[in-house]
Amino acid sequence: MFFCWLNRLYRGLSSPTGRTTQLIWGSLSRSLVLSSRRRIPEFSSFVARTNTCGELRSSHLGQEVTLCGWIQYRRQNTFLVLRDFHGLIQLVIPQDESAASVKKILCEAPVESVVRVSGTVISRPPGQENPKMPTGEIEIKVKTAELLNSCKKLPFEIKDFVKKTEALRLQYRYLDLRSFQMQYNLRLRSQMVMKMREYLCNLHGFVDIETPTLFKKTPGGAKEFVVPSREPGKFYSLPQSPQQFKQLLMVGGLDRYFQVARCYRDEGSRPDRQPEFTQIDIEMSFVDQTGIQSLIEGLLQYSWPRDKDPVVVPFPSMTFAEALATYGTDKPDTRFGMKIVDISDVFRNTEVRFLQDVLSKPKGTVKAIRIPEGAKYLKRKDIESIRKVAADHFNQEVLPVFLKAGRHWNSPVAEFILEKQSLELIRLMELQEEDVILLTAGEHRKACSLLGKLRLECADLLEARGVVLRDPALFSFLWVVDFPLFLPKEENPGELESAHHPFTAPHPSDIQLLYTEPEKVRSQHYDLVLNGSEIGGGSIRIHDAELQRYILATLLKEDVKLLSHLLQALDYGAPPHGGIALGLDRLICLVTGAPSIRDVIAFPKSFRGYDLMSNAPDSIPPEELKPYHIQVSWPVDSEAEKSSLDHPHHPES
Repeated sequence: MFFCWLNRLYRGLSSPTGRTTQLIWGSLSRSLVLSSRRRIPEFSSFVARTNTCGELRSSHLGQEVTLCGWIQYRRQNTFLVLRDFHGLIQLVIPQDESAASVKKILCEAPVESVVRVSGTVISRPPGQENPKMPTGEIEIKVKTAELLNSCKKLPFEIKDFVKKTEALRLQYRYLDLRSFQMQYNLRLRSQMVMKMREYLCNLHGFVDIETPTLFKKTPGGAKEFVVPSREPGKFYSLPQSPQQFKQLLMVGGLDRYFQVARCYRDEGSRPDRQPEFTQIDIEMSFVDQTGIQSLIEGLLQYSWPRDKDPVVVPFPSMTFAEALATYGTDKPDTRFGMKIVDISDVFRNTEVRFLQDVLSKPKGTVKAIRIPEGAKYLKRKDIESIRKVAADHFNQEVLPVFLKAGRHWNSPVAEFILEKQSLELIRLMELQEEDVILLTAGEHRKACSLLGKLRLECADLLEARGVVLRDPALFSFLWVVDFPLFLPKEENPGELESAHHPFTAPHPSDIQLLYTEPEKVRSQHYDLVLNGSEIGGGSIRIHDAELQRYILATLLKEDVKLLSHLLQALDYGAPPHGGIALGLDRLICLVTGAPSIRDVIAFPKSFRGYDLMSNAPDSIPPEELKPYHIQVSWPVDSEAEKSSLDHPHHPES
């Protein structure tokens, strides 16, 4: 397929460009041939070693080798384990007098010192092989050794099983990076990105283009970081994403754009968010929603790690309305059941006053989820905790209903549940002995959202008691589609805001509703969900300038002057286009099973946005602010504030 694309490129360019085309063709051909030949990475090219610590085997017996690495540990001043990025190998420290200087270096150098050694690959004595080590059948009989750099006393041991606080790990990140887990995470990330580049650029003709990091403030979305300039009162903003640039590239006729894009959001303290993060950013011309989804399914299938179960395509799809009604969220974890069931009809003639009141309202519903064997695993304090979450976060009542032997109900409403209702409930909910129902009543969306949260809370509780609901080896992808185009503003429900961003195209069937009932319009937005986390989002864009102007100015009440460049561009023959962005950090976090996205980023910020290693953000002297025509307005307790900036005492420390 790639050769076909190259041929088309060659034919398309050959007539007008002559010599230039030959150069491009020659360069691409040479690159392709070189890449096809170089199947095995040459880890020891260009450096002062012959091999890595992890690659030597019995097939290398008798070879003279030179290795470089860190001292992992030493045993009885006779054996030393050397580590590099590729693995571990055992060295035999020479004991004879003629090698006293070599022994002195290897026995006196502290753990984690860097050394270079030369010696011969020999077999381990019979019975002393280590089957847990890939290099466990052989060892190195050392002849020469050189101490390249000695290591001071460490703040923590470089071992994955040694517990250390995340604050300490972030403070000494360069040491934490030596751990096996961090090495694995970052190398897997690199391999997946490389495969994505191959798939997009080599197999499907995408162009890798960098877009500006210094931009201007634009309406909608998350808060942006502001960057001062030397022009009085003028500021740059760091872009939340390359959204406008990718659309402008489509107007520019690039047709297929791709970027491993750095994005910035000034969102403050969010436990698993970063102020700077990475997206796999994609945009295409002349494409529909199905085309984008097929592209992403193929991309993930192609780049998926070989040590995981293969990705099965196509991914299932679900509308936003279905996801909310069944799972209480727009990012459902479909690895387990406990789905929401509407049981309003069961209680149409109930004597329970609280249910009566809700069902008498136009949008009143009764919903429930079934917790399998909940009576066996949930304690009284768990039920109280669940009811407290409902009251505190949703201002809702949740009723637990237990089914005991003989089908007697044990709950605050037990005496009011009629025999007919209980039988219908058992049928609808597919109840078994020891199951527990969590029942709530209220407006559809609110009731579903509450049960969606409680579904995950109960899964946590059951798994803490040993029940396996969410298999960590299972990767359950899901497309969620047909989102609303607009949502009412929280601070002013009479006004609308974009559910995602203002460049999302309305669903073709709903365009007329824009002018009559815009709150009912569905969008051509789609989210990709993996195991209950949103890992990607995209949409077909508005390519008509008048429609874009109407949505911005009339419906969203935005200042269109801020986006005049984009509106003007859409007027100059913009093709229909759409795209998507995958959250690379979150995707890799889920693939590796890491507890936090900070474990798949080389130098992350803490959950409060600090760099604990360098103490950024930091204060700047007033004289250095003068060229930017800005000054700091200190809070009332300014001296204390200045002191805390000069000597940060972060809560994570």
